[in-house]
Amino acid sequence: MDFTATPAWSALLASAATPLPSLRELFAADPGRAAAMTLGAADLRVDFSKQRVVAETMQHLIAVAEASGVQSRRDAMFAGEPINTTEGRAVLHTALRAPRDAVVMVADESGARHNVVPEVHATLDRMAVFADRVRSGAWTGHTGSRIRTVVNIGIGGSDLGPAMAYKGLFAYRHPDIECRFVSNIDGADIGQNLSGLDPASTLFVVSSKTFTTIETLTNAETARAWLLGGFGGDESAVARHFVAVSTNAEKVAAFGIDTANMFGFWDWVGGRYSIDSAIGITLMISIGPEGFREFLDGMRAIDEHFLHAPLAQNVPVILAMLGVWNSNVMGAQSHAVLPYAHELSRFAAYLQQLDMESNGKGVHRDGTPVTGDTGPIVWGEPGTNGQHAFYQLLHQGTRLVPVDMIGFAHPNHSHRNHHDLLTANLFAQSEALAFGKTAAEATAEGMPATQVPHRVFTGNRPSTTIVAARLTPRVLGELIALYEHKVFVQGCIWDVNSFDQWGVELGKALANRITPELSGPSTHLTTHDSSTIALINWYRDQQQETT
Repeated sequence: MDFTATPAWSALLASAATPLPSLRELFAADPGRAAAMTLGAADLRVDFSKQRVVAETMQHLIAVAEASGVQSRRDAMFAGEPINTTEGRAVLHTALRAPRDAVVMVADESGARHNVVPEVHATLDRMAVFADRVRSGAWTGHTGSRIRTVVNIGIGGSDLGPAMAYKGLFAYRHPDIECRFVSNIDGADIGQNLSGLDPASTLFVVSSKTFTTIETLTNAETARAWLLGGFGGDESAVARHFVAVSTNAEKVAAFGIDTANMFGFWDWVGGRYSIDSAIGITLMISIGPEGFREFLDGMRAIDEHFLHAPLAQNVPVILAMLGVWNSNVMGAQSHAVLPYAHELSRFAAYLQQLDMESNGKGVHRDGTPVTGDTGPIVWGEPGTNGQHAFYQLLHQGTRLVPVDMIGFAHPNHSHRNHHDLLTANLFAQSEALAFGKTAAEATAEGMPATQVPHRVFTGNRPSTTIVAARLTPRVLGELIALYEHKVFVQGCIWDVNSFDQWGVELGKALANRITPELSGPSTHLTTHDSSTIALINWYRDQQQETT
């Protein structure tokens, strides 16, 4: 159903036709605004009082959520119904963090329903045994050396999730095991990540559900050749230095990996939702099974909040509806995520896939064209680096860019003076975005008249501040699940299938056609346009000149 055709949406637009007071005016008129617009979810405190909304706005937005069937579609997801309609699949990343005694029923290929939770915990238990063996030194390489480096080879969700979380939880890592991450088909990626490593103490985790993903398998084959080069071509070494996250036992075995060291997951787990599955084995090796369990428990805490909190106090719903307001009413085209935590330097990149691959869709679930905007462009960098890069546009540019700012009361390091300065910047930036600086204030500060127009900050720029006591495995899990459910709700509002990703297929298919043509005769290039043919010919000429 097109949400713009609902009476709830019409009522929202009618309300929005009357311009709202500025954030300066709203805060001045209501001393209780911050308290009224701050909510808690598990260990997270979410302050959305600096968004350009009033209580009436929020009431209308919640009515839109209700009219769009958010509650029923949420319940269908948790119940294991096939809400991924184009692929006929359930969407059950939430089952990956369910407790052992939970019951989550899913239909198999025959239509019979069964509880998937025992399978999930059986996999987690196998992962824990393996992770403990690597961490303790009981698992050794081909020559008996302890594993000192784990190289995770994947792409998309099988890279972005583990890489982001490893960096995010660096303070909780095993002190003697380094993790590296390879995803790009560009040989520079694997070349740099193999540099300085010792084959005898290196373990590779190859993550590909089908074990056919061309980027991942190309990198894996390069890693295999590098390993064998260190062991004089002894192929028996592969089984001690490679494990797989896959469901294709035949191809895993053909690669030389012992299928006893193959960890699977299910077709109801999408790649961008898979960090809490076997895709997280590298993270589990780093932070340990107990830390990984805390990570899952954090996700589960937000799942419970999303399931049971009334919509008006439901933080994922609130964040989603604020995004709809900013995008579909206020006209914002992008959304910035600005963590004031160096450990979360890959968090915005992770959210780019989560959000843009999920809701970057141009048709409704029934295949009819979308008439308004769907998913925003998601981007961001950690503070305070961003302040010396793009914050100029956020403060004084012509584009409206809503932002989420994320921070923590306690650091995972001993440099408290640094952390106080970091946190001061976090709070100051949200204040500056909201309230700005008037010409009168700039003049009162003694600014030259010619500079006053350049020193004015219009303010009234929307932001949400998300804080927690400390960045722990549990809190990182909460943050991930918070954004997962926000994206889900927005998919419900826009009536798109948030769980397929056909948009990544065409370019990959064309690349498979072009690859052999890069060294083939020009007569084979008639199926391309003139620009692509010219580029292929240029590339071939360059190769011939260097041979």
